[in-house]
Amino acid sequence: MLGSSGGKSGEQIAKSAVVSTTPAAVNPAQRSRMARRVAGASFVGTALESYDFYVFGTAAALILNRVFFPSVDPLAGTLLAFLSLGMGFVARPLGAVLFGHIGDRIGRKRSLIYTIVLMGVATGVIGLLPDYNAIGAWAPILLVSLRLLQGLAVGGEWGGAVLIASEHAEPKKRALYAAIPQIGSPVGTIMVTATFLILTQVSPEAMEAGVWRIPFLLAFPFMAVALYLRLAIDETPVFKDVAEHHQVARVPVLEVLRTQRAAVIIATSAALLGIGSYFLMTTYTQAYGVSELGLSESTVLNAALVGSVLQLATIPAFGYLATKIGSAKVVAAGAACTLLISFPLYYLISIANQPVYILTILIGGIFPTAAWAALGGLMADLFPARTGFTAMSLAYSFAGILAGFTPAVTQLFSNATGAAWWHPGAVLALMSLITIGGALAAGRMTRTRSQSGPTPVAAA
Repeated sequence: MLGSSGGKSGEQIAKSAVVSTTPAAVNPAQRSRMARRVAGASFVGTALESYDFYVFGTAAALILNRVFFPSVDPLAGTLLAFLSLGMGFVARPLGAVLFGHIGDRIGRKRSLIYTIVLMGVATGVIGLLPDYNAIGAWAPILLVSLRLLQGLAVGGEWGGAVLIASEHAEPKKRALYAAIPQIGSPVGTIMVTATFLILTQVSPEAMEAGVWRIPFLLAFPFMAVALYLRLAIDETPVFKDVAEHHQVARVPVLEVLRTQRAAVIIATSAALLGIGSYFLMTTYTQAYGVSELGLSESTVLNAALVGSVLQLATIPAFGYLATKIGSAKVVAAGAACTLLISFPLYYLISIANQPVYILTILIGGIFPTAAWAALGGLMADLFPARTGFTAMSLAYSFAGILAGFTPAVTQLFSNATGAAWWHPGAVLALMSLITIGGALAAGRMTRTRSQSGPTPVAAA
């Protein structure tokens, strides 16, 4: 027996979750203004939280191996740093359950306030950690523990941010508004990359001595900004309607696992490329470019910076396209195009000089961006509002676990193949195939549900 649904079947639960998304009492112009304000606040908060999460990835590629794992050889240290990066994803499902429970029962806004505080504190404290030379093995242990807390926060952040933006939007614009928080990801990358580009001007000795701490300590003021913005926004009309109709699930995660397992698996598959391509093409490829290709740290950072700037235009463009042809089609098309370029992309990278490397990363990142931009809209068609926060966050978290270990797995694959030029291309191609399957299945499930009855309120 699940929550307030008693002995109902999964189909009955889904049907009972259908509520109005456009309360008549809300003035359309007022609602439009509120939707834009909430989308902006959601974007800023996600950008700052993305900065907090991504700063670890860049630091793992460039410095953390020397600070926290100095007793092993450089390659092993890089692998350990990447494994620490992946640990942040292990905690995501727990965060999805915890913050999803809050978001589906108490409200989207309250949950997002908690996630930003947890993320800001965990990231800032990393900048205060003693290194290996000061406290020995306790240094990497504490580092991994704080990374787990980061993962806990992100487990509830993404789904909630997309929800609070899209649930304020009118239905025909929901896919576009679901893409707006996605812009926070490249903005976070830009902030991280620009910070490290500045810091690479100092000597390696100065970096190891403590300059590396600065990007983490910036999390404290960033947290204050994001918290201020999130405190100022309203709860979504969709959640208010769910609460007013007494549709709030008693234990959202149990309802999701009982009635929406197939949709969660499909959404997880569809999300893999959008998340994993970042950690392959940025975190892993940065380390690969420095260690194997002999490129400078500033070159790989500049490539990530230029690619992220381009996403500021491509993400909303793909989000707009999703409102015209459907989110599932945009995700599938982006993954299919990525599959086609996977091996040529990494062949060019293997022989690239500085300008060719930057151009290749720039062009190669366009198609995975389509899969990322339309992901929120795709999930909107799969999950009902009463459990949307939990279901969406779980799917995103499961995909994040697979994606978060991409750099470590690719490094092991590199070791096994003697760093053959094609080894990252094989990983990118595999992620693309899985995402194509997930997006096509999502499209079929969406069409089936729309033909059989009313579409449940979107989760994103």
